[in-house]
Amino acid sequence: MKRRSRILVLAAAGLVALSGCSAGSDSGADGRIDGEITVLTQRTDLVDTVFEQYKQEFAKLHPEVKVTFQGITDYEGEVKIRMSSQDYGDVLLIPESITPEQLPSYFEPLGDAAELEKKYRFVPEQTFEGKAYGIAITGNAFGFVYNKKLWQQAGVTAPPTTPAQFLDALRAIGEKTDATPLYTNYRNGWPLAQWEDLRASVAGQPDVITRLADSDAPWTPGDPQEIVDTLLFDAVAGKLTEEDPTTTDWETSKKAIGEGKIATMVLGSWALTQVRELSATPEDLGYLPFPAQVGGRFHSAIAGDYKNAVSVHSKNKDAARAWVDWFADKSGYATAQGGFTPLLGGPEPDSLTDFEDLGVTYFELDRSKDALVKKIDKTAEIGLYQPTYRQTLIDAARGANGKSKEDVFGELNQRWAEAKSQVTS
Repeated sequence: MKRRSRILVLAAAGLVALSGCSAGSDSGADGRIDGEITVLTQRTDLVDTVFEQYKQEFAKLHPEVKVTFQGITDYEGEVKIRMSSQDYGDVLLIPESITPEQLPSYFEPLGDAAELEKKYRFVPEQTFEGKAYGIAITGNAFGFVYNKKLWQQAGVTAPPTTPAQFLDALRAIGEKTDATPLYTNYRNGWPLAQWEDLRASVAGQPDVITRLADSDAPWTPGDPQEIVDTLLFDAVAGKLTEEDPTTTDWETSKKAIGEGKIATMVLGSWALTQVRELSATPEDLGYLPFPAQVGGRFHSAIAGDYKNAVSVHSKNKDAARAWVDWFADKSGYATAQGGFTPLLGGPEPDSLTDFEDLGVTYFELDRSKDALVKKIDKTAEIGLYQPTYRQTLIDAARGANGKSKEDVFGELNQRWAEAKSQVTS
């Protein structure tokens, strides 16, 4: 499961859905809420266990509301298709492909963003014209899930502070252990989007989105976007990743990293709890910052994962909103999953002791130009939070498509510049 995460994971569910537009729900004059709601989730692994417990707790406050869950394996792909109709549940996670100006067409506003920001983190991530449309299910930091024991066996005892040191560490792992140094999860695709969130660690400040919006060539040497993607390219070109990326498997990788078969994976901090739960030696698994420092310190943005939202087509909006509020305020999901709670002033995740020990500086991103960046990205058909362009980059690095790194970056810069000119003219 992921995010954005974006990620972010899951078991099969068909397009035939329990209707999110069930009949008859209203708040009565006494404030009682009733009706039936369908809640879509990417956490297929939790639908029959943890989410059933949540439903029982929610029922203590709202006994007249019937909740049905739908776990969806290919959440982004399937929900995008369903949203072409009016049948996409009552409560759902806002897909990454939705742009800010599309929010009112699909989702019910939850209130003024400025008011919700007095209670919740990450509100600006899903707002439009001053209205908020989603509340984060959890929040993440960004870096690498890694097997500490393997890194130590390779003689790497201090976190790399530059991409060159990181590549040296991967080489040592490849030479001194039997593990895959860095696993891309190429075939499943969505994990490659996790690389995008690392750009803030390179910049070390909240203006990464603004820099993207203002740039005509984000893949220029030395820019955060280029540094992150070059590290991926160089790792693949150096044969420090899986032998055949077309055969990778996300569910298998979660176990393999705990078994010592994989040393490192780029994933949001949400993943650390999951891989530890599957490992016989969870103490071997930790979280490593991106190999870049600013002012002698590591940095990581923190951002909301998927956002719970209410379908604009729901006939049970009061019940759906009650679930969204309860999930954010009462469920404890974020803490249980090792994430940052969406509630302001909530505790930092216990799972991120590695970041704490290293003195990693956290910050939220300046999102004042987020809508512009998403519009440029969509017009350019790049997909910063989609897998395709990084799959192309990996194919270039392994010699599968006849392109060089410079070819790929040149094409990306050209498409970005043309789209930016079109969007801002």
